[in-house]
Amino acid sequence: MKTIVALQAVVTANPPTGGPTAAELDAIEAEMPVISAEVELLDAQIMILDRTPSEVDEQRIRRARRRVLAARRDLANLSAAAFVPEVGA
Repeated sequence: MKTIVALQAVVTANPPTGGPTAAELDAIEAEMPVISAEVELLDAQIMILDRTPSEVDEQRIRRARRRVLAARRDLANLSAAAFVPEVGA
C-alpha cells in the first residue's frame, strides 16, 4: 500500500523561499490602482447591503465603477504598450 505522505513529500520538497521576486513585486505595483479601485467599489457596495441605497450611495457606486473601469483601461494600455516596438529611433 502506498502512502500519501510519500507523494506529498515529493511535491513539497522544495518550498519557495525568499518571498516574491522583483518581477512579481513590479506586477503587483502595476496592478495596485486596479486593486484600490476594486476595494473602493466593494466598500461602497457593502455599505448598502442592509439598507435601501440613497441617491448619494448610488452616485458613490457609479463613481467607484468608473474608477475600476478607468484603472483596468490604464493597466491594459500599459500592458499593451510594453509589446509595441518603439518607432523612429
